[in-house]
Amino acid sequence: MSRTVYVNGEYVPEEEAKISVFDRGFLFADGVYEVTSVLGGKLIDFAGHAARLARSLGELEMDSPVTDDQLLEIHRELVARNGVEDGLVYLQITRGAADRDFAYPKDAEPSIVLFTQSKPGLADSPAAKTGIKVISIEDLRWGRRDIKTVQLLYPSMGKMAAKKAGADDAWMVQDGQVTEGTSNNAYIVKDGVIVTRQLSHDILHGITRAAVLRFAAEAQMKVEERPFTIDEVKAADEAFITSASSFVMPVVEIDKQLIGNGKPGPVATRLREIYLEESRKAAV
Repeated sequence: MSRTVYVNGEYVPEEEAKISVFDRGFLFADGVYEVTSVLGGKLIDFAGHAARLARSLGELEMDSPVTDDQLLEIHRELVARNGVEDGLVYLQITRGAADRDFAYPKDAEPSIVLFTQSKPGLADSPAAKTGIKVISIEDLRWGRRDIKTVQLLYPSMGKMAAKKAGADDAWMVQDGQVTEGTSNNAYIVKDGVIVTRQLSHDILHGITRAAVLRFAAEAQMKVEERPFTIDEVKAADEAFITSASSFVMPVVEIDKQLIGNGKPGPVATRLREIYLEESRKAAV
């Protein structure tokens, strides 16, 4: 069955959705995006995603074509029209269509596209019980990773490198220290202390990350925000990632070496339980 998607003010069948060949998202990756999880037909942490979207747009001197209230209504309408119980809503805003020029156009109207992906049982992923495997790769992305842009080619290359190596994902390394995963924030746990890289231009300011660290503090878990090395990962008791699509996901192996006992650890397991429970309560 065809999905209904939202394109520049209209709800249309996906087969009829069109964007100009001159759209700067296509020509320059001049656009930003967000992805919001849906559990039980409700949106998880929508306000956080809307706030980060506004920040990304501001950093690129780009206007939003909709208000937060309008954006929430569009999300809800797409979830309803497509009958999404568990899944994801993807949103992309670009600077719009204009004749090709590196300089920002003065009169382009921003383009906005939203679509859903239905993922039944999203919160019950088998991987959460077994953990995932990662490899390490050099971080060769541009320097403003805090802006959630549609420039995702290098993360895609990293994901493919991981698959070719028999792993699930890649953790990127810069100056000997882990930055983040291809589409997630990275953590290790040592002697009960959760360690994750501090916010800066080097990593995406994860919405799930912020929630998980808040829940960890409320559960009186100790957190250190600092860089860590691959050697620290290999010596850790456990490791995990966070993202809107995977929530809290244990990592049990890096570069073919087991982390801890090679099984999901108690900290990641508990944080996943807390995150899902609290997020469902606050869902809209």
